[in-house]
Formats: sequence, C-alpha cells, structure tokens
Amino acid sequence: MGLRLHNTLTRTKDDFVPLDPDNVRMYVCGPTVYDFAHIGNARPLIVFDVLFRLLRHLYGPQHVTYVRNITDVDDKINARAAEEYPDLPLNQAIREVTTRTERQFHADVDALGCLPPTFEPRATEFISRDDQPEDMIRLIGKLIERGHAYAADGHVLFHVPSMPDYGRLSNRSLDEMIAGARVEVAPYKRDPMDFVLWKPSKPGEPAWPSPWSNGRPGWHIECSAMAGALLGETFDIHGGGIDLIFPHHENEIAQSRCAHGTPTMACYWLHNGFLQVEGEKMSKSLGNFVTIRELLETWPGEVIRLNMLRTLYRQPIDWTEAGMREAERTLDQWYELAGDVEPGLLCADAVDALADDLNTPKAIATLHDLRGEAAQGALGAKRGLKASAQMLGLLASSQSQWAARKRASAAVDEVRVGDLIAARAVARKARNFAEADRIRAELDGMSIALKDTKDPQTGDLVTTWEVRR
Repeated sequence: MGLRLHNTLTRTKDDFVPLDPDNVRMYVCGPTVYDFAHIGNARPLIVFDVLFRLLRHLYGPQHVTYVRNITDVDDKINARAAEEYPDLPLNQAIREVTTRTERQFHADVDALGCLPPTFEPRATEFISRDDQPEDMIRLIGKLIERGHAYAADGHVLFHVPSMPDYGRLSNRSLDEMIAGARVEVAPYKRDPMDFVLWKPSKPGEPAWPSPWSNGRPGWHIECSAMAGALLGETFDIHGGGIDLIFPHHENEIAQSRCAHGTPTMACYWLHNGFLQVEGEKMSKSLGNFVTIRELLETWPGEVIRLNMLRTLYRQPIDWTEAGMREAERTLDQWYELAGDVEPGLLCADAVDALADDLNTPKAIATLHDLRGEAAQGALGAKRGLKASAQMLGLLASSQSQWAARKRASAAVDEVRVGDLIAARAVARKARNFAEADRIRAELDGMSIALKDTKDPQTGDLVTTWEVRR
C-alpha cells in the first residue's frame, strides 16, 4: 500500500509522490523559546515524529530530511527577558531566556520519544549571513524586486493584492482573512491585508542592519527563509497545527512562491487538530493550562505519547485523566508481553494503517490484536508487537526499565521536600528563576511532582506535591 496523506491544500486524501525519492523533505514549525511548551504543542511534535519514522521506513533513513525550526526572535521573548532579567542588557537577557527554554524544550521532546530532526535551525542564524543562500534580508529584497513587497517608514510589507490566489490554503473570504489576521491599521500600508516582512527595532531591542532600517524580521519570513535554505524552493511536506493555517502558513506560501516564482512552496500540507482538556479549551484563566514538563512529572513520556496517538491527528482531541490511565494500562500490558524480546518483523497491517494518512488509532488496534496472540505465548507476535510499537515511538525500553521509571520512591523525606518547596518559593519571589528551576530539578530527582496553582481568594501561588508514578 502506498502512502496517502490528507492535503490541506487540495482538501483531499492524496497519493504521496515525492519530488525526489532519494531526498524526501519535510518542514514543521517549531517552538518560540520563551516558556515551557504545553501539551497542545506536544501534539505536532509527536504526530510529525511518527510521519518522520514512517518516511524513514518507506524511503530509508538516509533519504529523508526533516527540518523543525526554533524561533528565537519574537516580541514575547523580549517581554519575558525584560521581566525575568531586569538588571541585564536586553540582548544578554534574551540569550539567557532562549538558551534555557531551548534546553527545557529538548529535554521534554526527548522524554516524549521524538527523534531529533535532521536540522533544527534557529531563526537568528538566518537573518543575514553571506553563506546562507536564502537569508531573510536577501529573500525580502527579492520580493521587493519582483513587485510583491514595498518599503515604508523603515518597514517592509508584503503586498497581498500582488498575489491573485492568496488565501487558497485557508479557503477564506477577504473579510474572514482580515478578521483572522487581526489586521493592524498603519498609515504606511497600501492595503489592509499587507503584512510585515521587516520592522524597525525599538531602542534596546535586538536589531540587525538592513537596507530599510536597523530592525528585525516578521514572524512569517523566518520560516520561508529557513525552509528555502535547507529544503529548496519547493519541497514535499509542510506540517504544523491547524491554528497555523492562517495567517502563518498562508503567508509563508505567499512569500516563498512570489520570491522564487514557483507554483507551490510545499506539495503536501498537513495540519493536526486542536486539543482540549477535560472537554474545555485549555487556558490559564480556567486553570487547566498544562505544560509537557508538568505532565512528565507525573507520567512517563510514553504514556503521554500513546494517549496522543489514540486519536487521529486531524481530529480534535480531548485530553483526560481517564485517557492517560488507559494509555498507561495498555503500555503495562505491552511491556509485560514484549518488553524484553528483540524486535521482529513489522506488522504489515500496522504499516498499512500508518500509510493511510497516519491512522494511528487503527495502527494501535493492530497492536492490540498482536497482544492477544502474544498472550498465547507466540514469540513472533511478541517480536512483531515490539517492532510495530517502536514504529510509533513506543516500547523503547526493557520491561525492567519501564517498571523502574514508574516505581515511586519508597521513602520520602517530607521535611526535606517542604524545605525545598519553601526555598523555591523564595527564589521565585526574588525572580531568581534559575535557582527555582534548580530546586524543581532536585525535587524531580527525588520523584516528587509539583503542581503550582493560584489561590482564588488571595491570588497567592500555592504549591502541592505528590510522589511521581
């Protein structure tokens, strides 16, 4: 069975035909590194890791290139740096925030069982460098030369009416696009839909020299430049969350196609659905905002991963405690049957399910069938279960390693835990976030999971703890 993928661009499930079978190329939008990634961010990380694994199986590991970027220049980063390190120069504070957050992100992604991408470029590395064929400043210059962008008051804007089929990916009307883009009114704009490619920096903000101003790039141009530099003017797959279709991916297409004069940027566009928590939209105001790091303090990464894959990637997912418990029970059973055997042949039905638009629920159902055979003592079924689960990024450990990871510490020094939590609260109040993170890591090493909430009456931070599973 050949690979078929639901293409947002065509709104149909299409046969996947790579531009070059010897170099299958995929780009996925990565994190903006200013805070811990939340469980909504985990979904594309896991989904496109499964696709990466499948492509490597179908075409060979050496023939697949996967790029997932890191956005390290952004207004949110500037604000967080100024808040956390008010006594440092902003550029130095930004380095502190982005370096720390990127390290946290990598630790979380590793715990979720995701393979490292082939390339993980930082946006700031592609703003302006002589050895980069498609740095952002050069790409913006090409758009101006071709009549698709213009400079005004130190800004450079993409002129949306210059691209007749703008909006094809999102399939939105002009009114819907204006509302969805939260259009900024500015006197230098030629059209309300025009969006920023380059903007001048305020005093103290990060800035790079350019023909238009000392400034920094807009968000959208970053991905166009990195994808073009590492994957070429046209490549196979572009992925991300459904919330990125408009305006981010729509604008990426506009920039890349108009700069290169190509009919498309990526041949296949894949988007994962939204995530809710216990039936409600995740938000800090509702108190159900959960980071990957917080979940990992209570659950093994494989439990999070399996729970995520039990729903088809294009469908919305409702994240529940009951779902996590069920995923954990499933893994307990799989590890008991196959945790210590050598992987064998992949189950053809599992591969076929994944090749049918990443149908992970169906693939998991085939693993349940193998579990039944394995329970009867069939070694081939056990080895097939191990190999097929590993295709999904599961059963990566031995049974003893799995049991040890879940086993809580038998003896907990509650006085020591209380002292550390108090010291962490003092550090947070003094805005010494590095020390607060160190203390949290020490508690993590003691198998202690923390949960921070706000007292609804006083607004004070309240920290509770439990022994990690």
